[in-house]
Amino acid sequence: MGAADHPDLGTTALAPPDGSWTWPISPAALVRPFEPPAHAYGPGHRGIDIGATPGSPVHAPAAGMVVFAGRVVDRPVISIDHGDGVVSSMEPIDPTVVVGDVVVAGSRIGSVSSEGHGAPGRLHLGIRVDGAYVDPLSLLSSPARAVLLPCC
Repeated sequence: MGAADHPDLGTTALAPPDGSWTWPISPAALVRPFEPPAHAYGPGHRGIDIGATPGSPVHAPAAGMVVFAGRVVDRPVISIDHGDGVVSSMEPIDPTVVVGDVVVAGSRIGSVSSEGHGAPGRLHLGIRVDGAYVDPLSLLSSPARAVLLPCC
């Protein structure tokens, strides 16, 4: 679905320019960066992990329409179509929205879940443009504070 498929959104531009998305968690702390794979099926980290306490509110990073709110394997996921081929997905998240809901940037879409495949206390944000994963940091408004993890 693209912006043209969302008549409820009127003429609002859904895919914001680089650097204009909001962080889904506040305050935001980047705990694992985007690590692009060498090829489409190679290992990598196709998004970023943001430090988050289970139960913390999660907000839409940009305007769009909820196209998925449910479970993928063992984790709760929400995906939002932002138009122009841009789709964001977040997990683990207990949704407060349903498929078809129109959201604006900053509106609450759920809470961080304690379930998921990653380390507890993280919210994963992935962004695809025309099906290809991109670094979410290229769209987010201001840098999160860095969290230094212990070595070794």
